[in-house]
Amino acid sequence: MNLAKNPFTHAIAKGDKQIGLWISLANNTAAEVVAGAGYDWVVVDMEHTTADYNDVLGQLQAFANSGTTAIVRPEWNDPVTVKRLLDLGAQGLVIPMIQSVEEAEKAVASTRYPPHGVRGVSGATRATKYGRIKDYTAAIEAETTVILQLETAHAIAQAEAIGAVKGVSGIFFGPADIAADIGHLGDPMHEDVWALIRPAAQKLIAMGVPVGTLVMDPLFAAKLLNEGFTFVAGGTDAALLARASDAALATIKSNLT
Repeated sequence: MNLAKNPFTHAIAKGDKQIGLWISLANNTAAEVVAGAGYDWVVVDMEHTTADYNDVLGQLQAFANSGTTAIVRPEWNDPVTVKRLLDLGAQGLVIPMIQSVEEAEKAVASTRYPPHGVRGVSGATRATKYGRIKDYTAAIEAETTVILQLETAHAIAQAEAIGAVKGVSGIFFGPADIAADIGHLGDPMHEDVWALIRPAAQKLIAMGVPVGTLVMDPLFAAKLLNEGFTFVAGGTDAALLARASDAALATIKSNLT
């Protein structure tokens, strides 16, 4: 048995627009509901959720038979966490709060076996279908999506250098934390935030580096994709549930007599 291709890795490398969603409910049933929607990619979040490794496993299993590529955001740029998530079968990672070229190199090294990195070797894991994928160690580097998240003005100033690090699949801009960093906490759509993000994104795009982000407005997500962003998530599962439940209640109340 050979390792399957990761469609998301190859799609963003070609510049194909990829529509995504953030998975934050830390629940395999909720993930299964989303899996039937047909998103190109999702991020199973550990940084700002209650998800532990077993929760991540259940969510990856929910997406396994769908056409959606499930990647994971760990809590931090930590080689041990990265190793465990890759052994669980995560098809890619979004590494948060990258601040320098050195941190970018550390993140990439965490996903690579020696001599190109520091990932520990384990044979019978979910990632290898418990030892059945014979070319795993040879093929996995080309299939794993490694996305680095820039979340401060300091990081954005180094975006081109970080994006040029070998092994980086794409750069992700985190507007909420960028907003906080520049004095607009709670306002990720502030014009100053996007005045930072957009020029940096266009420089990366000109370099051939795929860029992406998460926004809560699907129309704005489409606009960014039309501007040259390659992978954009247009919301979170929790926010969609909250909005839909609020709207349903409001509709009933407004029609009471």
